[in-house]
Amino acid sequence: MYRRGMTGIRRQMTRHGRAAAAAALALALCLGGCSSGSHFGAPTPSGPDAVGPPPSGGTSPIIGFLSGSSAKGPQTAAGAPPSVNCPTVDVRRGAGTMAVNPSSDKSAMQLKYQVEFTREARECSVAGGNMVMKIGVEGRVVVGPAGGPGRVDVPLRIAVVHETPSGGTRAIQTKFLIIPVVIAPNQGSAPFAHVEDALAFPLPSPIAQLDDYIAYVGFDPQTAEAMAKPAAPAKRPKHKPQPAASAD
Repeated sequence: MYRRGMTGIRRQMTRHGRAAAAAALALALCLGGCSSGSHFGAPTPSGPDAVGPPPSGGTSPIIGFLSGSSAKGPQTAAGAPPSVNCPTVDVRRGAGTMAVNPSSDKSAMQLKYQVEFTREARECSVAGGNMVMKIGVEGRVVVGPAGGPGRVDVPLRIAVVHETPSGGTRAIQTKFLIIPVVIAPNQGSAPFAHVEDALAFPLPSPIAQLDDYIAYVGFDPQTAEAMAKPAAPAKRPKHKPQPAASAD
């Protein structure tokens, strides 16, 4: 009886150990491979007008905004008839996480940082025939096995698109910005936050098209890389030699 009981306990411990190892491996693979691509069309950078993370021990600049705003539910735009709804905000598929590696090596142990969203919300108002959206996002940067203290630039893209019932997509308004995040020594992660309060675009006609509008947020490292590349030097015009003057 005692031996059979101990054998059962050992089997349970083996199963639990394998499950824990499998979970750890899955997490490591996700951290090493879950990265975002370019999902917003042609880049249209508008300048790095960004905010950094809240001070240590301080309050996030968008906590109050997010607590009073719904990210998914219906919301009527302020100053507009009840039929004018505020477009929802969502994380762009494939652009919700970003892995920062020191080189082309994408293995889990070479991961420096993993960037992800934690919350997003929106508010809308109508002024002068334009819809003005206020979009807030929060996220965090998690230090990976190869990471440490320092600055991480988070490339954020906000895009309002018109998704037609036929499956087409048309960009309405887009903005790209860089959010600097500082990882302090002995810190395993750091938060970041941004509120974009002046994303304006004309109301569509007919107004019912607004139901097919959606605001996406996501990471856009491709645009950041393109902006960081030095501009190619201008080509100098080739000098054509002048024919020698003939002697009289």
